[in-house]
Amino acid sequence: MKFINILCIGDITGIQGVEFLRRNLWNFRKNNNIDCVAANGENSANGNGIDAYSAGMIFESGADIITTGNHVWNKKEFYGYLEDSKFILRPANYPDNCPGTGYNIIDITGYKILFINLLGTVYMEPGIESPFIAADKIFMREKGNFDFAVIDIHAEATSEKNAFAQYIDGKKLKASVIFGTHTHVQTSDEKILKNGAGYITDAGMTGSSDSVLGVKSELIIQKFLTKMPVKFETAENNIELQGIICKIETSSGNFKCVEINRVKFRENI
Repeated sequence: MKFINILCIGDITGIQGVEFLRRNLWNFRKNNNIDCVAANGENSANGNGIDAYSAGMIFESGADIITTGNHVWNKKEFYGYLEDSKFILRPANYPDNCPGTGYNIIDITGYKILFINLLGTVYMEPGIESPFIAADKIFMREKGNFDFAVIDIHAEATSEKNAFAQYIDGKKLKASVIFGTHTHVQTSDEKILKNGAGYITDAGMTGSSDSVLGVKSELIIQKFLTKMPVKFETAENNIELQGIICKIETSSGNFKCVEINRVKFRENI
């Protein structure tokens, strides 16, 4: 039997997370026989958001595609870059007149993989299209043009991510990987759904394990204690890559996930 291994990386937090990938990702790919890397980069720039420098570094580090989320619009100077690159996705359920694209089909080791980026609606951006409906439209539009799909559902509510994954898997739409992002907290519910999609509610983050969601802990504590505005600064120590590795069986043409493993990786300097 033949397989393809896909690594999905949780929210890269700050330039410290980017530098960690630069030092480690290519070797990690080699040591784990990774064929393809999808990385969420919406918080990879200094001060939040994503910019041309952090995106370029993530690609140079070994990512094949970058997904994002609600912070993709934080750097206005990035809009042109986003418009020109089909390998950086913004959530597909934003209006069509927004810069960039929400999905792309990429050839990886001879297989056409449909990558989709979607945003949740619970406690998130008001008024955007349902990710359920947006996904249906994309699958219908691209039917017959891809072998299998990998979806980043960037959402706050665990229930919405779980319901979305079961909805997509239940419709047998050839989604092989569905991974949640946004909360920066890695969940322990990785599983293979009944029709073959590998799923985790949140892949976690690539950032400091000595932090609160990647931000210096003392600043977050200060905010909780005083309720006063605080300038967030990215924590720098004990960076950890979090995500999942999914093994997709390719011989039968069904492209089902046959193995899913959580990743928590620290470098040994």
